[in-house]
Amino acid sequence: MSDLPVPRPDTILVSPVGKIAPWITRAIVDKMEGFFGFKAKEVSLLEDILFAFDPDRNQYHSTLILEELAARCPKVGLKVLAVTKEDLFIPILTHVYGEAQLGGTACIISIARLITGPDMGGVDSGAGRIVKEATHELGHCFDLRHCEDEHCIMHYCRQLADVDKKSNQFCRYCRIFLSDNIKGLGG
Repeated sequence: MSDLPVPRPDTILVSPVGKIAPWITRAIVDKMEGFFGFKAKEVSLLEDILFAFDPDRNQYHSTLILEELAARCPKVGLKVLAVTKEDLFIPILTHVYGEAQLGGTACIISIARLITGPDMGGVDSGAGRIVKEATHELGHCFDLRHCEDEHCIMHYCRQLADVDKKSNQFCRYCRIFLSDNIKGLGG
């Protein structure tokens, strides 16, 4: 038996699924360390999410994807965030911008409804929304709940106007809760 300490997971993994523009994963990786205080890097864990496709809805069931992501997360991964261009759903909603395992390992966001307008696909059309939703879903993985403060990044959004209205920061309460949760991880 070795007395060497077992390394703790210390990296947020950003996992593009399919063809995701490099600026999207770069924008997420660049911002996550500042939000959560852990290093972040891009790692491909899923080539596709066809296993979660629901032909009746013509969408992908995000909960099934989370289970697969969590199972594939390498030991270095503290949390894993998948990014897809496919439209996501959970059975009780028509669509979701993302989903996360509350207090768990995996989360996913879809850019399908976050990038809109005539310059669809351009950096300015959706980078802010994408980073907000990535931070929101990772916040859930760090055990943060939805926040009533409509400007907090953890506020629940039903439509793009809600995403645009909220800030790209945690409110004071969520910042304190996040800090306490990270300290509990030994971070």
